[in-house]
Amino acid sequence: MQTWSDRAVVAAQVIQAQVSRAPTIGVILGTGLGGVAANVEDGVTMSTATIPHYPASTVRSHAGVLIIGTISGAPVAVLSGRIHSYEGYEPGLLGFPVRVLHALGVRTLITTNAAGALNPEFSPGDIMVIEDHLSFPSLAGRSPLIGTEPEPGLRRFVDLTGAYALDLRRLAESVALDAAMTLRQGTYVMVGGPNFETPAEVRFLRLIGADAVGMSTAPEVIVARQLDMQVLGLSVMSNMAAGLPGALLDHDDVTAVMRRAAPNVARIIRGVIARLPA
Repeated sequence: MQTWSDRAVVAAQVIQAQVSRAPTIGVILGTGLGGVAANVEDGVTMSTATIPHYPASTVRSHAGVLIIGTISGAPVAVLSGRIHSYEGYEPGLLGFPVRVLHALGVRTLITTNAAGALNPEFSPGDIMVIEDHLSFPSLAGRSPLIGTEPEPGLRRFVDLTGAYALDLRRLAESVALDAAMTLRQGTYVMVGGPNFETPAEVRFLRLIGADAVGMSTAPEVIVARQLDMQVLGLSVMSNMAAGLPGALLDHDDVTAVMRRAAPNVARIIRGVIARLPA
């Protein structure tokens, strides 16, 4: 029986046959951030539909393409479009893209998402560096690591202390400071979706210490840490959450805000990659 890692190796072999460089940095682009992919130089673009075992992205704001090239001179693999649990995929499959990136040679992961602002001090368009996360799916038995047997050579019980690398967070803060950009920090909470949260749920999430809420990212980070990858997480506030002043809960509006924020996200990603040790 093939494990997720076995399938990732098969997928990586197909990708490697089409490119001449091995990426060391992976970037996952969230809702409305596909334009960040324009920063890839000398890129080779392929549809994820052509990659064996790779799940299809069914959300219209997620392109479902992989671009391999360079950003700030460093070899990168950029996934424009991700998959979500609300699309009907099993937990293990949500982490499969990260396993493919790892099989390609990626050891540093920058993952981005659209999030509803829970912290009333935040505003739509703000970018938040994720310091930590709360994953309701994982707490409810929907971790991407579930299975009858742990994969050979991989830990089943993964320590998520410091899941978001402090060194990478500091690099992002340095880039933002030099660019005179406001960069928020806080805790991201993942919920299942696809419905937005009720005002009562928003009050609960704020009570337990979350600053932003979204429907992705945590499974990718959990798998990345199982694989000993270093992670930087960036959440873009696409809207104020339900019940907060200025709340706007429509996918098209969310996507529009994200597109306006994309240049700033790209600036941070380029700057962080440029400052990574060679």
